[in-house]
Amino acid sequence: MKEYMKEYIGDIDSKIKSNHKFSEEEIDDFLFKMKLFQKERVIHLVITLSYVFFTILFLFLTKYIFAMFIIFFILLVFDGFYVYHYFFLENSVQYMYKQYDKMKNNYKWRNK
Repeated sequence: MKEYMKEYIGDIDSKIKSNHKFSEEEIDDFLFKMKLFQKERVIHLVITLSYVFFTILFLFLTKYIFAMFIIFFILLVFDGFYVYHYFFLENSVQYMYKQYDKMKNNYKWRNK
């Protein structure tokens, strides 16, 4: 997903830089993909929060069973990766909002 998103954003950026006049279909396609990326972002937020919940749970369990520290540490590592990926998704979707504004300014029917 990450590579697909980077490639798609880069493709739109190159069109914006070349002053491409966007059609209504291109803008609709962009909005559709942006909604898909937003759903992906929400799914990863739920997963990240779930992992954080279980990480905290296993942290408290280490008080009673020290072997739970291993599971806590593994979950902590996963938390780091999930938070990193979630922030990538969040920042990319916010960047797509800016791209959408630029695309509307280059809408071909408006500039005739």
